[in-house]
Amino acid sequence: MSLHGKRKEIYKYEAPWTVYAMNWSVRPDKRFRLALGSFVEEYNNKVQLVGLDEESSEFICRNTFDHPYPTTKLMWIPDTKGVYPDLLATSGTSSIDTTCTIWGLETGQVLGRVNLVSGHVKTQLIAHDKEVYDIAFSRAGGGRDMFASVGADGSVRMFDLRHLEHSTIIYEDPQHHPLLRLCWNKQDPNYLATMAMDGMEVVILDVRVPCTPVARLNNHRACVNGIAWAPHSSCHICTAADDHQALIWDIQQMPRAIEDPILAYTAEGEINNVQWASTQPDWIAICYNNCLEILRV
Repeated sequence: MSLHGKRKEIYKYEAPWTVYAMNWSVRPDKRFRLALGSFVEEYNNKVQLVGLDEESSEFICRNTFDHPYPTTKLMWIPDTKGVYPDLLATSGTSSIDTTCTIWGLETGQVLGRVNLVSGHVKTQLIAHDKEVYDIAFSRAGGGRDMFASVGADGSVRMFDLRHLEHSTIIYEDPQHHPLLRLCWNKQDPNYLATMAMDGMEVVILDVRVPCTPVARLNNHRACVNGIAWAPHSSCHICTAADDHQALIWDIQQMPRAIEDPILAYTAEGEINNVQWASTQPDWIAICYNNCLEILRV
């Protein structure tokens, strides 16, 4: 990126509070816009919308709104053409009742300053034996029916909305440690990654070979907190951890062991989230303490 001749490799924003959740907007007319979920206190937290001003090369907070519980995840509407209402979804707690609920959303026209959004419960299913911590849809089959979830029972389970009478256990942690996150490969829907609570490695799974990891990425020296697949490559993934490191890996030699990352960045604090920009694949965002940084890769 060249911002009026000022080329920088790193842009930084300091929020007033500790930042945990974070994600990129995918709208083409909002190239460097992110949502940040900040922890202020137990029942009084904030979400900020920030954007990079390409004239000054500085991040500017565009909006802030209250969020009762700390945000655990933020997702923008996957509308790359910018034709639907500009929606942002947030979550504040895990599904402690062991269920996943799939909602159907209807986004209407903008009337004045109000976006009309209505929704209905499409289905609710018992997904795990304990709390559900994360859910993500696969790109397979148009990205509408296949999804996987992870939870406190230490399993990765895959579901098909067309056949909800059964699910497939793709992986179970050998020590039954809770699995906190899962992330699908954005180019090859056969692969996904997951990580365990307090774990220092990321496990790569192939849904065609259940229960047997095809790779383990274990160069971190502290707990892994974030995973992000490259949007433009099936063999690159970024991991981030409490060791202040964001590591990019090339996994194309699987199933041979992946010994070392190909790129490493050391932040000034424990990195608690990483997101790879889907519409700008040469930029990765990380957050630590009260800071957001976007890094050119």
